[in-house]
Amino acid sequence: MYLYQNEFVPKDQVHISPDDRGYYFGDGVYEVFRVYNGTLFEAEGHYDRLEKSAREVRIPLPYSIEHLDEQLRKLIRLNELTEGTVYMQITRGAALRSHPFPNQAEPVLMAYCTEMARPLQNMKQGITAITVDDIRWLRCDLKTLNLLPNVMAKQHALDQGAHEVILHRNGTVTECSASNIMIVINGELHTHPANHLILHGITRAVVLSLARNLNIPVREEAFTLDDLRRADEVFITGTTTEITPIISINKEAVGQGTRGMVTEKLQAAFEEHLLQP
Repeated sequence: MYLYQNEFVPKDQVHISPDDRGYYFGDGVYEVFRVYNGTLFEAEGHYDRLEKSAREVRIPLPYSIEHLDEQLRKLIRLNELTEGTVYMQITRGAALRSHPFPNQAEPVLMAYCTEMARPLQNMKQGITAITVDDIRWLRCDLKTLNLLPNVMAKQHALDQGAHEVILHRNGTVTECSASNIMIVINGELHTHPANHLILHGITRAVVLSLARNLNIPVREEAFTLDDLRRADEVFITGTTTEITPIISINKEAVGQGTRGMVTEKLQAAFEEHLLQP
């Protein structure tokens, strides 16, 4: 079942207008929620980010956050989803194709569930990455439908035989195609500050909180490609990737080329966090 506007309908009954501005312009926002044991993970953080993204691009939310939460939880029950994701997007609505905001357009909401196993093998064995220039727009903190640069970057990595890309602006590392990135140097955790150049990841925030609870020093400061090259550990954080180590960058091993001790410690703390009510 899908949630379309305010109704639960089969997928084949979801009819998006060809005049929808999400189709023409990517004029919309979205969120991807992780579901563990049938429950939305860190839902409040996702809703806060949704409200910010919608406010900044001036799309009025069609329903209150309380109502959206109720509907998403019902969607999970209807689909009998135990482990996976919920995708939700809201576009500005349908109107004749013209750049200015339409005077009359009703926002369109759609949400659905996807079963998805946890990436346990990648979390243990690690993945490979390459570095590329970050040529995206300057409001990466907004979770909008404009993802073609991310798609192209991800495909470039796959074409090069790597799993992921590490983006940088003039040598300053920002994030990856669909995840945040953190490095460990001499036991200290470094990650780009949560400003307009990166997405303010929900899992990122959880991991930083866990690190501080573990007395791991944290620096939310910009770091460079040189810092990346000399890092003892590198890992990504994200809704679907959780905490996944990067063991090779540009075909050069990171540290010992295996999951590091800090990464493993944070993964263990994340497991404990999942068990909390």
